[in-house]
Amino acid sequence: MGRAFEFRKARKFKRWDKMSKAFTKIGREIAIAVRLGGPDPAANSRLRMAITNAKGVNMPKDRVEGAIKRASSKDQEAFQEIVYEGYGPSGVPIVVECATDNPTRTVANIRSILTRAGGTLATTGALDFLFERKGVFKFPAEGLDLDTLELELIDFGAEEVTVEEGTDDRPSEVTILTSFPDFVRMQKALEEKNVPVTSAEIQRLPTVFKELSEADEEPVLELIDKLEEDDDVQAVYHNLK
Repeated sequence: MGRAFEFRKARKFKRWDKMSKAFTKIGREIAIAVRLGGPDPAANSRLRMAITNAKGVNMPKDRVEGAIKRASSKDQEAFQEIVYEGYGPSGVPIVVECATDNPTRTVANIRSILTRAGGTLATTGALDFLFERKGVFKFPAEGLDLDTLELELIDFGAEEVTVEEGTDDRPSEVTILTSFPDFVRMQKALEEKNVPVTSAEIQRLPTVFKELSEADEEPVLELIDKLEEDDDVQAVYHNLK
């Protein structure tokens, strides 16, 4: 069938694999949200956030509803949120957020991945000062009066509003940053204004950056890919410039 077919097939499988991992991560986020705040999205802002992110990656509605139903069951696995910190090659700080039903397995996997890459696991809290938790909201720019919206959202905690120009494959996208305490306030404001949010997350953004040569950067990026492939890993943060 030729190289073109093989290339398209490989790209399709890669896309499906990425989608499957995204569904798994959101399913665990739903399970944690329901355990902490109940199954009613109207009364559970974290669950609404998870549902928003599910829509953003085109997770089918029946899978979302099924995840909520399973999370409400007494037989549901109890996922814990655990944060691991460490150093990758060239001493690059790395923070790994996990959701796991088996912390012993997870820490062993994280330590193994770091060690094989020439990194080390650090003590909890060792890297907190290098990252700041921020609310990050994303939505399409099309059809919105961005100047007016930005002025309105400042009152709800918007610290930074940026627009990324679109391409043939992707529309222009707005990103809003808020402080961690303002996350829920911004979430409610966007919902009330019917802004079609495609992603709502609390991320760890670096306060300082580490710059490496292209050769030294490559093993760090390979390590990040390996960490993100682990089923228990929800997010990986680093300060590589």
